[in-house]
Amino acid sequence: MIKLQVIGNLGKDCIVKEVNGKTVINFSVAHSERYKDSQGNQKERTTWVECAYWTDKTAVAQYLVKGKTVYSEGFPEADAYTNKEGQVSATLRMRVQSIQLLGGNAGDSQGSNQGNVSHLGAGVSPVGVTQPANVVTPVDDLPF
Repeated sequence: MIKLQVIGNLGKDCIVKEVNGKTVINFSVAHSERYKDSQGNQKERTTWVECAYWTDKTAVAQYLVKGKTVYSEGFPEADAYTNKEGQVSATLRMRVQSIQLLGGNAGDSQGSNQGNVSHLGAGVSPVGVTQPANVVTPVDDLPF
């Protein structure tokens, strides 16, 4: 099994859709990384992950707005396609298993971890329940 964990900011407000009688929340998460290239120039690379959260718990959708920082985990899917310029490109998608709201966005007056919520998708066992970002699990408590 391959599992993907992403912490990043939402690029736009989420979209809630009904597909074949099931509810899906679609959103995109961006993670930016700064690094120096071989000449020592500062560079920034942004990776976008398109997320699909199949759930009946759509109350979280009101919090999935542009700029919100989230932690998502689930199963990755990669697709290749040809872009407008005729070049082969790839996109990274994730079938979200759980999501956690981490902080406020620029328009948030509090900007705190209030409302830090973890939601599990349908059929997901509580074994992998996500803890808030500020909780450290002691090594002795790990199941392996």
